[in-house]
Amino acid sequence: MKVYETADIRNIGIVGHGSEGKTTLTEAMLFAANVIERMGRVEDGTTTTDFDPEEAKRGISIGAAMAPVEWNNCKINAIDVPGYFDFVGEMVGALQVSDSALIVLGATTGLRVGAEKAWAYCEQNGIGKVFVVNQMDRENADFNKVLASVQNKYGSSVIPLQLPIMEGGVFKGYIDLLAMKAAEFLPKGQIKEIEIPAALQDEAASLREQMVEAAAGSDDDLMEKYFADGDLEQADLEKGLKMGIANGSVVPVLCVSALMDQGIGALMDFICKFMPNPAQHAPVIGTQVKGGAEVELTADPNGPFVAQVFKTIADPFVGKLSLFRVWSGTLSSDATISNANVDKSVKISSLSIPRGKKQIAVPKLCAGDIGAIAKLQNTMTGHTLCASSNLITMPEIQFPAPCISLAVAAKKQGDEDKVFAGLHRLEEEDPTFTLKKQSETTDTLISGQGELHLEVICAKLKNKFGVEAALNTPIVPYRESIRKPVKAEGRHKKQSGGHGQFGHCWVEFEPISDGSADFEFVDKVVGGVVPRQYIPAVEKGLRESIRHGVLAGYPVVGIRCTLYDGSYHPVDSSEMAFKVAASLAFKKGCEQASPVLMEPIYQMDILVPDKYMGDVIGDMNRRRGRILGMNPVGDGMQQVTAEVPLSEVFTYATDLRSMSHARGSFTMQFARYEDVPANISAKVIEEAKKRMADEE
Repeated sequence: MKVYETADIRNIGIVGHGSEGKTTLTEAMLFAANVIERMGRVEDGTTTTDFDPEEAKRGISIGAAMAPVEWNNCKINAIDVPGYFDFVGEMVGALQVSDSALIVLGATTGLRVGAEKAWAYCEQNGIGKVFVVNQMDRENADFNKVLASVQNKYGSSVIPLQLPIMEGGVFKGYIDLLAMKAAEFLPKGQIKEIEIPAALQDEAASLREQMVEAAAGSDDDLMEKYFADGDLEQADLEKGLKMGIANGSVVPVLCVSALMDQGIGALMDFICKFMPNPAQHAPVIGTQVKGGAEVELTADPNGPFVAQVFKTIADPFVGKLSLFRVWSGTLSSDATISNANVDKSVKISSLSIPRGKKQIAVPKLCAGDIGAIAKLQNTMTGHTLCASSNLITMPEIQFPAPCISLAVAAKKQGDEDKVFAGLHRLEEEDPTFTLKKQSETTDTLISGQGELHLEVICAKLKNKFGVEAALNTPIVPYRESIRKPVKAEGRHKKQSGGHGQFGHCWVEFEPISDGSADFEFVDKVVGGVVPRQYIPAVEKGLRESIRHGVLAGYPVVGIRCTLYDGSYHPVDSSEMAFKVAASLAFKKGCEQASPVLMEPIYQMDILVPDKYMGDVIGDMNRRRGRILGMNPVGDGMQQVTAEVPLSEVFTYATDLRSMSHARGSFTMQFARYEDVPANISAKVIEEAKKRMADEE
């Protein structure tokens, strides 16, 4: 593949809801450009961009994959993006480096939530959008119905540039509303020009008038021409559409059947002619490492070299592959560059362009292009690569935080090190996945965007690193406390020849009801009944004892321990003896002080459409949650604030997605601990005792 200049590059994210044909559309583009000899099938696991074993097995896209094609002297860097919400991080990374997006809609399904979310991310990133109505070959395909649903949602900025020609429910061709010409499909992706069918002439004329108005509205000068003449010349019309797409005021709609290779050539013609190139992307702001000054970066091949890694692929054989976009300057394959985030320099041994799982070697990449470098040490997704003489960092990519956590363990004893080493490698690959050891329990938690996401992580662990992991519900970090004051004696006496052991103390235990401290030790010894040198040992014994409560072995909080009496032996007493005596007093005292089990309560802020409010509130009540408030936030959305026990929401991400048809989202943060209801407490205590017995 030759080196392309900035003006001849098109970076396109192919996004939308799952199962709308994004991967098949990408495959059709590769086929039309003669990159592949025959189209692969998603069902057979033979497509270029679904090359991961799990993608082939499940028949869905899991990771964003590059598919660059050459067409009409342009290079189209197509990025096939997963549509399933568990892999939303892949869309975030891909759209971060795209200049525009094809939002793919199904001709029978229309506007679905995945397309709505893709639109929102495009708006957030300020990039151009095109709706592509795919699967026009399917029975009951209805372009007009899909168009109406999109226009109802997003307004008059959405305009068709093509009108499908349907005969007996069969997709026969299309009318190009820009040129007002019709085309009929022939075998092997070919077309022939035909007359516009008489039955569609009036509709085509009406739609073209909408298109002209939209193009004129993208620029004040064009609007004046339109008002003066009632129409626009072809050159002005094309200019207005280009400007409108770039600034978001025009969102074209095209129609294709990717599976049947129909309309793909026209789509790529449109991409090359109308979609913005990297030089038209709004300037991005970097920050100089030295001094902190902000730097405005444009896609200038002669500017300072700055690139950002948007995706990392962990491979046990090839090593780490870092995919990046060049935001400024030019990168040669023999250059020495720096990672500005960690201030490390590295000499590049090879520079490539990924296409599926293959790497195409190139001598250099110009501003705006996308490429890959293998084995970049200390480089993570989001890091900035730049010239060593001019260290600049780009803003971090804002990936969504994990919203579901499960406990992970090695399936086979002895594989623990391999499992966690592999998971750490996968954590480098996926910024929406985290691995964390729980200090309060014995669990190691993996967190991600949904249960499917975590299942795929474990499957990758097996495929890439040859070890298996098991997922379980995490142990809830319960606490224990006491509810009434008691006094308890701890007496430790042991004689075994020679010096014996003797420690004796009286301790008063009482709850700290205001929550000001988890533990407080008070020394009220008078008269030397417990020598000063042994009092720290009593405190230490109590501090160690609160790690494991008397009910279920959970840490004890909110307790004040007052040492007020005791006795000692001049020969047999020791720090160890008083430490043991303190632990005996603790156990006896807590058993008598009305011990209670406490659970963590989290505050949740749930965003959900109005029509799902009843379902969400009812479900929250079933989870023992308390609704604190409801607040309209606009665009038909409500924010529900609730407090709910952590034990009830481990799989809430999946459940909310189901209840709200994937339109709901939530954040949660720890609020406090509260007493567990008696009936649930008994069950938790029983399970904890059983678990402790199994561990012994």
